[in-house]
This record gives sequence, C-alpha cells and structure tokens, in this order.
Amino acid sequence: MKRTMTSKERVRAVFARQEPDRVPVDYSSNPGIDGRLKAHFGLAADDGEGLCRSLGVDFRHVRPRYAGPKRHAEIPGRTVDIWGIRRRWVEHESGGYWDYCDWPLREATLEEIERWPFPSPDDYDYSTVAAQCEARREFGVIAGDPGVGDIINSTGMLRTMEQVLVDLATDDRAGLCLIDRKLAVQQETIRRTLEAARGGVDVLCIGEDLGSQRGPVMGLDLFRRHIRPRMQAFVDLGKAFGIPVMIHSCGSSSWAFDDFIEMGITVVDTLQPEAKDMAPAYLKRRYGGRLAFHGMISTAGPVAYGTVEDVVRNCRETLEIMMPGGGYAFAPTHQLQDNSPTENVVAMYDTARRFGVY
Repeated sequence: MKRTMTSKERVRAVFARQEPDRVPVDYSSNPGIDGRLKAHFGLAADDGEGLCRSLGVDFRHVRPRYAGPKRHAEIPGRTVDIWGIRRRWVEHESGGYWDYCDWPLREATLEEIERWPFPSPDDYDYSTVAAQCEARREFGVIAGDPGVGDIINSTGMLRTMEQVLVDLATDDRAGLCLIDRKLAVQQETIRRTLEAARGGVDVLCIGEDLGSQRGPVMGLDLFRRHIRPRMQAFVDLGKAFGIPVMIHSCGSSSWAFDDFIEMGITVVDTLQPEAKDMAPAYLKRRYGGRLAFHGMISTAGPVAYGTVEDVVRNCRETLEIMMPGGGYAFAPTHQLQDNSPTENVVAMYDTARRFGVY
C-alpha cells in the first residue's frame, strides 16, 4: 500500500502521469443537485467547503475578485455580466438554469465591437490570491476555468456560435477583433493571478469546446489557423510559471489531442464517453502515455438516468480502465445536472473512494 498523500501531492502525481495513493476526485454541479447534496450531508446551504470535504474532493480554485465598475446596464428579466453577456432564467421539470440570450453583438460592425465595454485587467483585486492559495495549500489548486482562452462558446454568447464559426472561416475582422480583445484581457488577468499566487497554483485551466457528440465542429486546418495560436499563448503562460495546463473541451475532441500534445498541454478535461472517439478505453490506449485525464463520468449517463447499481458499475469500469499507470482524476464530464438523483451522486463519489485506491 502506498503512503497516504495529501490532495496536492495526489493531484501533482496524477498530472505527471504517475500513480498516486488513490485517484483524486473533483466536483462541479448545478445549483439544484448542489443544494440537495448539502442537505443530504446536513450542511448549510452556503457550505461549499463542507460539501467538498464530505465528497473527498482534492481540488480547489483561486481567483482574483472583480473590483471594477459596472460595465453594462441592467436589463429587466436578464442578468448581464462584465462582458455584456446576457442570460435569462429557464425553468424545466427538474429545476432551471440561466440560458444565454439576446446576443447583443450578433450583427455588430468592427467599429461597434471596438467600442464595446470590456473589463480591464486593472479591474481585478489580486491582493488576496496568495492568501487564497495558502488557505488551500493542502489541495490541488486551480487557476482559470473553462471560459479562459475559450473562443467559440464565450464569443458566441455575445455573437451567436453560428456567427463565430462564420467569422473564423471567413477571417471576419469584426469577429476576430472581438475574440482578440477578450483574450487579451484574460491573458493579462491570468498572468497577474499566477504572479500574485507566488507558486501556490498547481494547474492552469483553459477551455475550448471543439466537438459535437458526432464529431469535430471544425476542420483541423481552421483549428490550426485561428484556435491553436491563440490557445498557445495561454499554454505558454502556464509553462512560464512551471505548471501544467488543463484544457476543458466538450464533445468529440480527441481529433485535436495530438495538437494539444505538441502545444504542451498536459491534461484534458470533460471527456464525454458517449461522444465519437471519446470512449475511456480508446483514450487510454491511444493517449494514456502522453496525456493525463480529468473527467469521464458522464452527466448524461447512469448518474442521471440509471440506478445506484448502474452508477457503481459504470464508475468501477471507468476506474479499472483509467487507473493503470496513473494519469486519471475522477470527475463528472461537466457540471452535475439537477436531474441527477442525490443517491446516484453520493454513490458516484463513494465508488471513487472505495475502488480508486492503488
């Protein structure tokens, strides 16, 4: 039996494709199931740390606080964030979610995009980052998130995904200006965050959704022309601070993994097993010696639609495939959805604790 590691040691070992004492686990969820889990464990509604400890989560996040001015006016029936992205609340039978809407820059000209209010890296308070890292020093600390470096999704929230893909295919000046303005702010904000962390961050997370369930959303030539070079700037930033880079990419994205490896990306997140060429055995066999993996437990599979027994079986099978040789962190493929029964999610994490030991 291996010696018991701290969460930080565990995460670092896995992302170096080594075998830890047990598989590290991560957690992300929608508000409905999050609230039910807290109630299950007898926790207060705002006790996120207590829930992470109850589930045995090995990761924590740090980020600077936005301290700048309000950039966009409020709109009735909408939330409006610092980028001007608008959302509306949509109810469904198991809860609800904030859906993107309005797309204010869908038909914007280059001049309109150049004038669109964006936050500045100066708007963030980096003074608490080091203290956040210190408070989480026993865990694997992540800076960034799937929206960092993301082009298609986040730009599409302002311009529509369809228009963003057209912009990329046609080298549209307005669309590319929007992309580059946003990425410039994010890149400098991340640089200052990592600098302020003073070595307390273990992994940089970026994102770019590159696949549907059936295959790529673009050709490799378009990816290499517009996505890869912009993504590379963030990867190089992680390298400069000596930390691995993890990329979140939904859908069928393994067609880009060889490029990820060439770029210096260390970890791939999400890994939806039902998508084309994303099955655990396929990814482990083809990329297990060159990439680490974070995810693989489908939020659209047994956790949402099966029995507890189905969940245990699915999680055990995934662990058996992914654990040998290390390089695997157990996590949902995306945020756990509100239609996931509480007992299924509890069984998911219990299975990781019981059967994820080396």
